[in-house]
Amino acid sequence: MKLKYLIFFLSLCIASFAQVTINVTSLPSSTPSGAAIYFASSINTWNPGSANFTLTTGTNNIRTITIPEGTGTVSYKFTRGSWATVEGNATGGSLPNRTFTFTGQPQTINVTILTWEDLSGSGGGTSTAASNVQILNTSFFMPQLNRNRKIWLYLPPDYLTTTKTYPVIYMHDGQNLFDNLTSFSGEWQVDETLNSLHQNGDYGAIVVGIDNGGSFRINEYAPWANGTSGGGQGDLYVDFVVQTLKPFIDNQYRTKPQATFTALIGSSLGALISTYGQVKYANTCHKIGSFSPAYWFNLTDLSQYIQNATTNLANSRVYFVAGLNESTTMSSNITAIRNLLQSKGQTAANTITKIDSYGTHTEAYWRGEFAAAYQWLFATTNLNTSTNIVPEKTFYQSAKDKIFIKGFDISKSFDLYQINGKIIEKIKLIEGENQLNLNLSPGIYFLKSGDIQLKIYQ
Repeated sequence: MKLKYLIFFLSLCIASFAQVTINVTSLPSSTPSGAAIYFASSINTWNPGSANFTLTTGTNNIRTITIPEGTGTVSYKFTRGSWATVEGNATGGSLPNRTFTFTGQPQTINVTILTWEDLSGSGGGTSTAASNVQILNTSFFMPQLNRNRKIWLYLPPDYLTTTKTYPVIYMHDGQNLFDNLTSFSGEWQVDETLNSLHQNGDYGAIVVGIDNGGSFRINEYAPWANGTSGGGQGDLYVDFVVQTLKPFIDNQYRTKPQATFTALIGSSLGALISTYGQVKYANTCHKIGSFSPAYWFNLTDLSQYIQNATTNLANSRVYFVAGLNESTTMSSNITAIRNLLQSKGQTAANTITKIDSYGTHTEAYWRGEFAAAYQWLFATTNLNTSTNIVPEKTFYQSAKDKIFIKGFDISKSFDLYQINGKIIEKIKLIEGENQLNLNLSPGIYFLKSGDIQLKIYQ
C-alpha cells in the first residue's frame, strides 16, 4: 500500500515539473543593447509586449522563458515589444510561426533569432499587395479613442470601369490582410482571393482593413477587461467602425450602405469584437465572419451581454470557423455563443459552424478559409439591387477639428455643449466639410440644433 502511495506521489511530482523551457541562444547583431525580448503566442492572445511573457537573461546572455505544462500545440514568435519589431527570417522577411507541443514531460527548446523585421537590411522583403489595394490613410483619426490608425482599402477590379455599388467588408488586423511585408505571421491574401473570384464571375466587394494598434490591440478588441491582461475599449472601437469609419467610406466610395451589404470579419480577438459589434449594431451590420474566436477572453461578459440584449438578430448571418485542436474550449465556446445568438433570433439557416481537424490559430489557416466564408455570407444577398451611393444623411468626424455633415437641416446654428449639458458656444455648419476652430480639452461633446444631436470627440 505504501508503494502505491509513493508511486502516486512521484507521479504528481513529475507532472508538476512538466514544463517547456525555451532558450534563445543567439540574437541578431542589430539587437539594441538592453532590449527586452517578449514571447507572443496563441496562449497569450498574441500579445507582442506582455510583461508576464518577458524573457529573462541568464548565463552567456541566453534569454529564457518557461511555459507551464498545458495541452495541445502552441504557436509563437518573439518580438521586442510590438508587431513592428517581430523577428524575421534569414533575409528579414516574414517568419512562419514557431510551434511546440505539450507532451506531459519536461522539454527544453533551443532557438536562434535570425533577424528583426524592422532592423533588417532588406526592409522585410517585397510588398505582395495587389495593385487594387491602397492605403486609404496612414493616420485616420479615431475620435472615440483619441488615436490615429492606418486604414487599408481594397477596391474590386471593375470599380474604376463601372458604376456599380458594392457591399463592404470591415476587417480587423489590417496589417495581415493584403501584404506579407507588413504581416507578422503571413498574410490572408484577401486581395488575391477576391481578384481570383472576380475573374470567375463574383460580383465583388470593397474591403476596409483596419490596422490593429499594436499594444492597444487587446484593449480595442475586447469589450471588457480580463484581469491584468487588458481589454475594455472594444465598445469605443466598434463605435469608431460604425459611427466614424463606415459613414466616411459610404460617402467617399460607391457602396451599398445597408446592413445586409455590410460585414465584419476578424480572427481570434478580432472575431470576439466582430461578434460584439454584431449584437450592438444589429441594424447596421448583418454579416459576421468569426475565425477562431477568442471568446474565452470575455466569455462571461459576452454571454451576459447577449442574454440582456433587446436586439433582434433575425437578419444576422454568421460564419464560424475554427480548428478542432486550437484550444480545449474553442468548439464549446463557439457552440455556447452560437446558441445565445440564436436565442435572439438568428436562424440555423443563417449560421454555419465549421470545425476542422486541420485548423490552426494562424493566418495560413484563415487564408485558406476566407473564400468559403465570404461566398457563403453573401450567397443569398441580391447584390444587383440598386442603392443610393451616399446615404441620405451622413455625419462623421474626419479629424479632431473637422466634421462632415450632409442631409441635415442646417438652417439654424448648432449649440456646442459638454456632456454635462453646459453650452460652450454656437456654431454655424455648412453642407460638406467643416473646419472647426476649437480649443477643447479631450472629451465627449455634442452639437445640437432642434431635434438633431450629433456626438463628437475632442
